[in-house]
Amino acid sequence: MSEKKFDETPLLEVKHLKEYFDINDGLFKTKKLKAVDDVSFFIRKGETLGLVGETGCGKTTVGRTILNLYEPTDGEIYYNGKLIKTKEDIHEFRKKATMVFQDPYSSLNPRMTVADIIGEPLDVHKLYNTPEERREKILELMNHVGLNSEHATRYAHEFSGGQRQRIGIARALAVNPDFIVCDEPVSALDVSIQAQVINMFKELQEKLGLTYLFIAHDLLVVRHISDRIAVMYLGRLVELADAADIYDNPLHPYSQALISAVPVPDPKTARANKRIVLSGDIPSPLNAPSGCPFRTRCPYASDKCAESMPEFKEYKPGHYVACHKVDEEFNK
Repeated sequence: MSEKKFDETPLLEVKHLKEYFDINDGLFKTKKLKAVDDVSFFIRKGETLGLVGETGCGKTTVGRTILNLYEPTDGEIYYNGKLIKTKEDIHEFRKKATMVFQDPYSSLNPRMTVADIIGEPLDVHKLYNTPEERREKILELMNHVGLNSEHATRYAHEFSGGQRQRIGIARALAVNPDFIVCDEPVSALDVSIQAQVINMFKELQEKLGLTYLFIAHDLLVVRHISDRIAVMYLGRLVELADAADIYDNPLHPYSQALISAVPVPDPKTARANKRIVLSGDIPSPLNAPSGCPFRTRCPYASDKCAESMPEFKEYKPGHYVACHKVDEEFNK
């Protein structure tokens, strides 16, 4: 993946993004759930940034907040260098940025035909002049994702999971976007279908010049499609680097544990690899530990980790980490 050449100007830039939710905590009391806490990154045009982490770490919330499906608590989102802030900005942004949802069973309206599901964004943004033009665009989108014209008058429940996800992808392509948030788009599919859908994402990227934020918890899937990978833990980014660099040389203890758990097809290599088993469970974001959020499970945790949050900074060109241990090693 690293052979690709990218324009260094970011297409999308996220700065200090925060998304807090008020949770009921007894009678007339609320508590802040910090689903996303001070997250910053950028994505270049034509690039795929993989976002990985355990269930509940805030990956999906990042994607939805970027598209303003959730209103950000704080932080800034720039698209093509322009700050997305007003309702007009968001409306224009949504013509160029869309989302493929995780569950192809619940994200499609069962009462609408495939043609109407795919055509809905065309209707919302008034992207056609005549009914014939609308139909032509829908059939073209269906062709892009491997569906034929006979499917247009059928309903979502008549299709398999893989075909439903293709319908969802066609719907996301309807506004001719530059940027797509892919929210665990293959996690609900059979393994045999996952590869087909992932390869389709790659082909569409090459054909249409798309840029992806690809959210997943399966590291093998993420490695296959991503140019760079960001690792998230308890609402914060802990590491970000080129895909090959993160796999071959993970710096953060959490990234090291995640990658040690990736299955290896070669039995000899698998036996030689040492699996890092983390102790304890991921803490609740409602009662996050002080300092570094990973310290309660980290084998290298020290008093400093409890006292202060490590800074997310660049240690090698393009390789960002938030860890006091890494900081000490690089500053010896």
